[in-house]
Amino acid sequence: MEKINVIDLFAGVGGLSYGFATNKNYQIVMANEYDSDIAKAYSLNHPEVDMVNCDIRELTADQIREHTKGKNIDLIVGGPPCQSYSTLGKRQMDARANLFREYCRVLTIVEPKAFVFENVSGLLSMDGGRLFPLIQDEFRKLGYELKYKLLNAVDFGVPQYRERVILVGTKGTNNFVFPSPTHGTKSGLKPYVTVSDAFSNLPVLGSGDEGISYLSKPQNGFQKFVQNTDTLSENVAPNNGDHLIKLMRALPDGGDKNDLPIELRPKSGYGNTYAKMWWNKPAPTITRNFACPSSSRCIHPRDSRAMTTREGARLQSFPDNYIFYGGRGTKNLEIGNAVPPLLSIQLAKQISKIFEDKK
Repeated sequence: MEKINVIDLFAGVGGLSYGFATNKNYQIVMANEYDSDIAKAYSLNHPEVDMVNCDIRELTADQIREHTKGKNIDLIVGGPPCQSYSTLGKRQMDARANLFREYCRVLTIVEPKAFVFENVSGLLSMDGGRLFPLIQDEFRKLGYELKYKLLNAVDFGVPQYRERVILVGTKGTNNFVFPSPTHGTKSGLKPYVTVSDAFSNLPVLGSGDEGISYLSKPQNGFQKFVQNTDTLSENVAPNNGDHLIKLMRALPDGGDKNDLPIELRPKSGYGNTYAKMWWNKPAPTITRNFACPSSSRCIHPRDSRAMTTREGARLQSFPDNYIFYGGRGTKNLEIGNAVPPLLSIQLAKQISKIFEDKK
């Protein structure tokens, strides 16, 4: 089969690209990312891809032709920034919420055979449930037959509950079949990957500590996937104050602020803030603030501290040699906004069957 040529829009650090870049059936020809630090991070991990670092609203047909070097593009993948749609955010119909129109504009320029549009589950209820049908209508007007499904990354070996809306469009009959879960509680599936499965061979750290050496060789299938380097990078625990350290140490496994003694209990914050993850369960959905204990349930359950950048990357299933760029906050943003690589691998595998069927 000839290589399937791909463009990645709103590419981020490359989590969605990962499954296509590591699949021999594809060649990612071009990617577009607005933020310069994030675009740099993408290029460090995908140096063979022509990265166009600009606002997608300024991306012209001539630029696309220049950066794709005249190649026919078969597939476009990507999802606009999710902050407008997230149930954790303000859910505003702002300029970002309408960036799907730019996705449509690029589709009209490139006219690929298929596309993958992904976003957070909050997209389904945005604007009183009116936005997602509108998005689908716009894609149908361009001649695409659509299928969509809400997939949870935890069902595909990611140690984190993370729902994503996956919308696949094809020119002509849509024969796409969504990937079946590989992990779960049903008979025949592998058990869910837990925080312990993800972290158990990483060094024990205190607040402000750095660890570059593994505790052991990989102990399970997930660790075999991510542990692909000899020395850990980005594995520095945030340096928190004494009161917060005491608070985190006082929390039981999976505990929240209501489990704390009165003298340590914060007077503000939501129910899942200042809360520990469960050691023997998958993590909840992480955000860009996964290193901030006051943000959500993200305190390290074994070490009773804030998470390192590398630990956040593991919860997203990024391999340990994956490079992030910028300050700590930017690196954590790159991770928190990403599509988990293990999910993208399954999507790429299934998408390739569309092109086999069309031969």
